[in-house]
Amino acid sequence: MPLTLYPAIDLKDGACVRLRRGAMDDATVYSDDPGAQARAWAAAGCTWLHVVDLNGAFAGRPVNDAAVAAILAAVTIPVQLGGGIRDRAGIERWLAAGVRRVILGSIAAKHPALVREACRAYPEKIVVGIDARDGLVATEGWAETSAQSTIELAKMFEDAGAAAIVFTDIGRDGMLAGLNLEQTLGLAANISTPVIASGGVGDLDDIRALKAAATAATAGRIDGVIVGRALYDGRVDPAEALALLAD
Repeated sequence: MPLTLYPAIDLKDGACVRLRRGAMDDATVYSDDPGAQARAWAAAGCTWLHVVDLNGAFAGRPVNDAAVAAILAAVTIPVQLGGGIRDRAGIERWLAAGVRRVILGSIAAKHPALVREACRAYPEKIVVGIDARDGLVATEGWAETSAQSTIELAKMFEDAGAAAIVFTDIGRDGMLAGLNLEQTLGLAANISTPVIASGGVGDLDDIRALKAAATAATAGRIDGVIVGRALYDGRVDPAEALALLAD
């Protein structure tokens, strides 16, 4: 089954950055022109973009609005957006602005009823973001860790109609050490909602391992993989990754 490559565009203070383990004070700036970066990934053949307003995730409200607007104006491929979107008004505003899917993370853990309501109101437009530290759900830009397990939270949205669940292992994010396949596949095996893997891709072998494991173990429930630093650093060639995932 083909998987989708989601290049990550993480926004901090209007620039495209990559963090290590979610630490805002450990950011590498890759571009100060988010629109140009979006065009570059689209020109490389990517069919989706994964955009996160990092400042917004910590502030609890959208912050990098101008950068997101520049991305939406620059490309025609669909964009999924997360970070600081905490209410129906925010969801509606970004969908009206042209975002294809809205990612709800902290609010999914703290106000699941609102997320379930949004899933019903906007079919295939809502993605649940589950960020984990040692298997437990983290919120507020990864600054807080709850006592809730990732599988427990994911099962709360089983019948809600979420388009997908983005699962990120915080400990691996930006570290180029490989995906947490065990937890990613374990989550996908326990739910029916498609799972997007995130956090730790360092080279093409990591993507190859996900592809092989997903084909063998999860009956098509892995939708794709988010890749950030490895793409920006040239460790993963987008054309090679796209060919591998499409095969």
